[in-house]
Amino acid sequence: MKNTAHISSDPEVKKLGDLIKDIRIAMLTTLTPENKLHSTPLMTQEIDFDGDLWFLISKNSTKIQDIQKNEDVSVSYASHGKYISITGTAELLEDQEKVQEVWHKAYEAWFPQGPQDPNIQLLRISADKAEYWEGHASPVYRMIEFVKIATGKPANMGTHGTLDLKH
Repeated sequence: MKNTAHISSDPEVKKLGDLIKDIRIAMLTTLTPENKLHSTPLMTQEIDFDGDLWFLISKNSTKIQDIQKNEDVSVSYASHGKYISITGTAELLEDQEKVQEVWHKAYEAWFPQGPQDPNIQLLRISADKAEYWEGHASPVYRMIEFVKIATGKPANMGTHGTLDLKH
């Protein structure tokens, strides 16, 4: 992660930041105008987590309508034995300085004019709560633990926790 100017001292915010920092893709779930859930993959920003998640989306995205109708969203991450589900409030912003901060060369595939592309929409999600599951990434370890369960022995499948980010 790049920017360290806004690192939170809140242990729950720090824990969530540590959980998501190396996961490249997040799934954003919104409620459509027809009241149906819809999920879209988005690129995780390489900035330190301070309680807000930042994404760049297209102004032509259906997510714009979804968020304008209902700002409550869910963001989920999964990678190597880690699973994180975050709920929060979405906000559409115009902030060229923040666009520059979160810009990554990979975005050129969607925004060929670079960070000044007029089609860029900045999306901030203020995280309220998070739930996480951390297991062991090794398939061999997980297999051994499943065998323990099958034989009636207690298994260690990892840790589970809930984080209140707006306490």
